Parts: sequence; C-alpha cells; structure tokens
Amino acid sequence: MFDKVLIANRGEIAVRIIRACREMGIKTVAVFSEPDREALHAQLADESVCIGSAKAVDSYNNMTNIISAAVEKKVQAIHPGFGFLSENSTFAAMCEECHIKFIGPDPSVIDAMGNKSNARAMMVQANVPVIPGSDGVVEDMEQAYETAEKLGYPVMVKASAGGGGKGIRIVHSKEELQKAYESAKAETKAAFGDDTMYMEKVIENARHVEVQVLGDNFGNVIHLGERDCSLQRKNQKVLEEAPCPVISEKVREQMCSAAVRAAKAAGYQSAGTIEFLYDKSGKFYFMEMNTRVQVEHPVTEMITGVDIIKEQVRIADGQKLSVKQEDILIQGHAIECRINAENPDRNFAPCPGLIDYLLLPAGGLGIRVDTAVYEGYEIPPYYDSMIAKVIVHGKDRKEAIAKMKRALYEFIISGIETNIEFQNRILHNEEYLAGEFDTSFLEKKLIEWKE
Repeated sequence: MFDKVLIANRGEIAVRIIRACREMGIKTVAVFSEPDREALHAQLADESVCIGSAKAVDSYNNMTNIISAAVEKKVQAIHPGFGFLSENSTFAAMCEECHIKFIGPDPSVIDAMGNKSNARAMMVQANVPVIPGSDGVVEDMEQAYETAEKLGYPVMVKASAGGGGKGIRIVHSKEELQKAYESAKAETKAAFGDDTMYMEKVIENARHVEVQVLGDNFGNVIHLGERDCSLQRKNQKVLEEAPCPVISEKVREQMCSAAVRAAKAAGYQSAGTIEFLYDKSGKFYFMEMNTRVQVEHPVTEMITGVDIIKEQVRIADGQKLSVKQEDILIQGHAIECRINAENPDRNFAPCPGLIDYLLLPAGGLGIRVDTAVYEGYEIPPYYDSMIAKVIVHGKDRKEAIAKMKRALYEFIISGIETNIEFQNRILHNEEYLAGEFDTSFLEKKLIEWKE
C-alpha cells in the first residue's frame, strides 16, 4: 500500500480524501494556494505545501508546482479529487513520467472518454443506447444545419471536450443555431482549449440518472447502483438521491448492465460514472462518462456501504476490488443537498465572506456532513461556492426526506448567505415529494419566477 499520497485539490473533497487515507494508514500531503493557508485541508494533512497564488491557474491547476511538491515530499501517488486537474490527461501522464501513481484511470482512457463524440462512438460499438445525434464532429455551420434538420428541433450543440455544463447550447429553431454554435465553440475553446463540437437530439422532459462503476486492473468491473441527479440549475447539480425513485427493477438492471459494458469497453480502471438520460417512455440513453469521483458519490456510499475513495486508492495500488457484484446490496434511500455560499434571491450570486457562527447538523442516525468550513473561516472569492454537502440515509425515500428537512433545520450559519432555504423549498415541493421532476424542474418551478 502507498505510504504517502498528495491530494491535488481543496475544500471538502480534499478533507474527504485525507480522512480516507488516514483510516487506511496512509500519510497525506495537502497543497494550498495563498488564500487557503488556513483552510481545513491544509491543517488536517500530515504535511502541506503552498503551490501558488489565488488564481487556480497559478495553484490548483498548476501542474508543474503540484508535481514539484509531490517530488519534494516523496509521495507515491496523487489523488486529484474532482474538478481542477482530475480529468486532465496531460497531468495524469506527467504523474506517470515522474513515477508517481495518478489515482484515476490511464491518460489514454481519460482522453477517450473525455472527448464526448469519441465516447459516443465507443458506446455504439459496445451496444450501449446513445442519444440520436451527429456522426462524429460537426465541422462547420453547413454541417450543423444539415444535422439539425435530420434530427429535428430542438437539438443540443455540445462541446466534444466539455464538462461542468460548459460548451452546451439548446437550440429550438434554425434561426438560433448559428449564434448557439459559435458561442458554444468560443466558450469551450476558452475553457478547454478545444472547440470541436457535435450535436444531439434534445430528449425533452428527461431525468438525469447516472451509474457508479468501479474497475480494477484485473478486468473486474462492477456497478454500485444508480443516482438521480435531475435537480439542476444551469447544468449544475443541486440535489441528488439514490436510488432513482421512478425506474423499475427491469430498467435498473438494464441500465446498470449497460454501464458495466461501457466501462469494460473503455478498459476502465478506477471509480467512474456513466451518465444517462431517462425519458418518460422508460428508455435511457448514454450521455457521457465522468472519469473521476463525483461530488455526489456519498449517496451511493450511504446505500451500499462501499467507500468509493478507498476503492480508488486500492485500485491505484494494484489491488483487486474489495467487493464483488454479488456483494453489493442496495439498502434504503439517500439524499444529498449541496450547500453553497450564494444568494438564490439575487440570481444565485456567490457570497464569500467570514463565517462568524456555525452549527453543523452532524447528529443522529444516518446524517453525514462533508465540509471544510469552520467557525471563523473566511470563504475566499476565487473558487467554487460549494461549502458543504449534507447527506442523509433512511429506510425509504419518505424517511430520507424527513431526515434532510430536520438536518437543514439544524444547519445554522451566519456571516454569509447560503442556499439552505432554497433546498428547503425543494424538499417541501409537492411535485418533488411525489418524485415528479426532470432536469427542467428547478428552472421551471422554483427559479424562473425569481430571475
């Protein structure tokens, strides 16, 4: 087993990884930017190294500085968490060149699955249902118009190298297409340095359902069931739950089997997620694969009892999966609410600042809080606004919802604005309680009238 691991991230995911490593007897090295000098992850790790100034490009995305810190501290592996460099194949290759294990899939797999149009073609070969779309990359506007006519509006223009909701545009008519295509290209070029685009038919009134997979170096691939991530704002997830409250056992089996086929087709070795759209007719379609741990991985951990971070570390260490498919038993229901430092009544404007009082709802059976904030901590304005994840587990969905309501009632934070009350609005909405929602739900039902 590794003796020392560097965590190339910050916030709650860095804290989460440090804790898992400590339980495994592994020493940890945290990296931090200048504004994060007092951050919890920098304090909890066995060692910590400043890697740059506030801007992510100078610190958490600075590959040279991170590798230098890893070499200096003599670590055997680097865990990238999510975001930042977690799906950067160049960084993964740099780690390998420096004889440092990247805790994630091989660079070639990151590249193959990170290019959405290539991944789509791979899924077709693996007999995984895909959304009707373009045959590969859409090279120019002439081809874009032809593809849109063939698919029928509405269509979605998507960046091949996209992620985090960037490089995506929904187009309802021919008149909108050129502006959407060109703006999506420009956005993805700026974000990822790659402006290749492809197109898909919009599956209207669909749910976003994803399957957690684990693959080791011995050809073993298993799934840990599915999560419903339909509650989103501007393609960013807000609340997730597992299992999906509306799919049948038959569809669940088909979807999870398709996810395993997809991971095997990619030669996948680590924790990953196969994302699907699920429509009202009961059909599901592959969207993309995320080649990293997800923000919402705790809901899967709660219903399976499998520590996904520890499995990632074991896989990277060359060990077999510690569980087999027949060992996986889905028990109860779990919900995660992302708590952000933002003001929903001001178009979700970020609200950095000093936390002068904090009471976390960390008590009671089935309540978990993943966070890196503490009383007296000043949230910097430079990074993502998520400050905590509240995760609950109940014997069924009704109990999980009741537990989440109770947990949010006990979550008291002052000095900054948060979205806690907005999360409460979701949990008290009759349609949400009935499980009647899709990816457009928040924008149509709970946000539009505010903006």
